[in-house]
Amino acid sequence: MPEFALDLNDDQKAVREWVHGFAADVIRPAAAEWDEREETPWPIIQEAAKIGLYSLDFYAQQFFDPTGLGIPMAMEELFWGDAGIALSIVGTGLAAVGVLANGTEEQVGTWIPQMYGDADDVKVAAFCSSEPDAGSDVAAMRTRAVYDEAKDEWVLNGTKTWATNGGIANVHVVVAVVDPELGSKGHASFIVPPDTPGLAQGQKFKKHGIRASHTAEVVLDDVRVPGSCLLGGKEKLDERLARARERAKTGGQRVKNAAMATFEASRPAVGAQAVGIARAAYEVALEYAKTRVQFGRPIIDNQGVAFQLADMRTRVDAARLLVWRASWMAAAGKPFDSAEGSMSKLFAGETAKSVTAQAMQILGGNGYTREYPVERMHRDAAIYTIFEGTSEIQRLVIARTVSGVPIR
Repeated sequence: MPEFALDLNDDQKAVREWVHGFAADVIRPAAAEWDEREETPWPIIQEAAKIGLYSLDFYAQQFFDPTGLGIPMAMEELFWGDAGIALSIVGTGLAAVGVLANGTEEQVGTWIPQMYGDADDVKVAAFCSSEPDAGSDVAAMRTRAVYDEAKDEWVLNGTKTWATNGGIANVHVVVAVVDPELGSKGHASFIVPPDTPGLAQGQKFKKHGIRASHTAEVVLDDVRVPGSCLLGGKEKLDERLARARERAKTGGQRVKNAAMATFEASRPAVGAQAVGIARAAYEVALEYAKTRVQFGRPIIDNQGVAFQLADMRTRVDAARLLVWRASWMAAAGKPFDSAEGSMSKLFAGETAKSVTAQAMQILGGNGYTREYPVERMHRDAAIYTIFEGTSEIQRLVIARTVSGVPIR
């Protein structure tokens, strides 16, 4: 594996410039419109598909970048353009990561292409884990998957919530309970193929931010899927459940559950999204401070404003460094001995909230209006201390990891 380095190679620089160009020329000009419409920006996703940006090939290339920096670099540039539209473009990736983290090679080859479709017939996918009573507390999950051995089918029943692309997706990846006695260790992930009877969209949420991204409930009513749709296969599941039962008896080490495997793999990428939002807000505030004249001079001449910008830039760069370190560690196969993945997501999410708030303050009354983008960026940033594990959950993970104490 390559050593950790901060210098991007020529190929990475070319990709970054290409993605940034799409974000600047296509995403950012459309941001305010789709935020107001609160609808999935299908035309923008299709434009991304036409140039190969929304495609399995592009994400595979970035995912398998040996430095680990391909995905966070692309995420930062897209979300610099606009978080709502960017999340519509990359939301399918969480479902794809769920398949990559838990599926067989055959399942990866079969289902991930169907998640994206093609430029002429764009598709999206949804990862369904959270429930009305099970968000941070994944052990409280109630959606059940029962195996019908006679038909080699799994029967899914339950309600998922906060699902990006939920109900409008071509392919849904659903986390369900297969052994309630094992708590979070008794979970498994399932593919629900297109047009499967019994799956329906529930409530679509009207959100504070990321409004261009579709978020909804997914209702599963006697949804039957073939045995081949169990990610990883039944033999692997039975072995994992047997180990979990044995360790439960002896008080041994915990076994990872399907949802957490997905979240662990995706947290640095989510941190990179937050870095993109924070950087965008910082750049708007910096330009405004250099051109806004009060009392006969640009407001950046005032120490109170200049010091805020200094702190903003420092936090953005620090957040990026944490994200890049975690991404490189994951690619290099290095264990997160100090919960470095959670560190990156925690700090980047908190940075996005604080930097966008400071940007609004620097713009004053203008920052509070929709004539300037920082109020939208501030609304978008709020979710980054909530989804993919709240800041409180990240701190809990970090504290448990560094202390070795089962803190509650």
